[in-house]
Amino acid sequence: MWYQTKATELLGIQYPIMQGPFGGNLSSIALTSTVSNAGGLGGYGAYTLSPQEIVEVDRQLKAATNKPYNINLWVSDTDVPNEGLTDSRFEEVRKTFQPYFDELGIPFPEKPAPFQTRFENQVQVILDLKPKVFSFMFGVPSVGILEECRKRGIVTIGAATTLDEALFLEAAGVDMIIASGFEAGGHRPSFLASAELSITGSFVLLQLIREKVKVPVIAAGGIANGKGVAAALALGASAAQVGTAFLATDESNALPIHRQMLFSDAAKYTTLSRAYTGRLGRGISSRIAKEMIGKEQQILPFPLQTTIMSSLRTAALEQEKWDMILFWGGQISPLLKHTKAATLMASLIEETTDYFNQL
Repeated sequence: MWYQTKATELLGIQYPIMQGPFGGNLSSIALTSTVSNAGGLGGYGAYTLSPQEIVEVDRQLKAATNKPYNINLWVSDTDVPNEGLTDSRFEEVRKTFQPYFDELGIPFPEKPAPFQTRFENQVQVILDLKPKVFSFMFGVPSVGILEECRKRGIVTIGAATTLDEALFLEAAGVDMIIASGFEAGGHRPSFLASAELSITGSFVLLQLIREKVKVPVIAAGGIANGKGVAAALALGASAAQVGTAFLATDESNALPIHRQMLFSDAAKYTTLSRAYTGRLGRGISSRIAKEMIGKEQQILPFPLQTTIMSSLRTAALEQEKWDMILFWGGQISPLLKHTKAATLMASLIEETTDYFNQL
């Protein structure tokens, strides 16, 4: 059967369908557990959470499902240089973004405080909780961390945007690799070269990686229906990860307007931008994203850019200035159909089954 793959065996799931783990408070217990209970692998993005919050999320997930699920962290969660943010650099950025704050009638934020990485404390909680799956982006955990995961029976999954990154992940000893194509919504999880140079399409990237690595490969980016899942499997993927389609369901923690936008005509137009967080990510095109093209040097490094843009986003939401917000979403958005996670999951399984039965 099409759903019996190395991934399903390794992950202990029925179907090789994974839900993308959304960061930035977009994940939910309801969505993650719904996908896992339906035989796939639900995912929860936890990179913004404190260790205590991760413990609580895990407790709620265990209460909502007795099936495997995935908790995701970012290995590198800051791009701020060692010397920190200079006053002159902040002033340059303030001059660039001040007109947007003036338009909304809100003050420009104070200079962001220094950011302290949280990954080491977060990953210790993962080791203690022992979820079935620990996935990560923007780098590779240390050899010691990966070894501890193996000892504790935690399956490790790393994200690659290039063949070089996939080879690096395999050499480090990860159990599975996500081939993250540039069609995908959200951040580009590049870590060996700049994200702007790591924009290979999903199915090309899948084939390149599948040809060169021995561990199972998961296709991600531009997959929202059963035909997409079937295509990924036909090209050698051991599983398919679906992001935007699950983000658009009622069970996700996306705002109602965000979900509405993913089903609107605006979703036909997406763009990659650093303007909102400091890291390159894909969302529905916005005025600010368009106007900041070519001005990337006037954007603060991640996550300081997020700090100054959070109040702008809040004000834009309150004033319904939707064109000032970058709603995360992938290029596949115009094909979205389902607003319920269980219905989407059932459709993915049915369509994939029908496709292979017709062969």
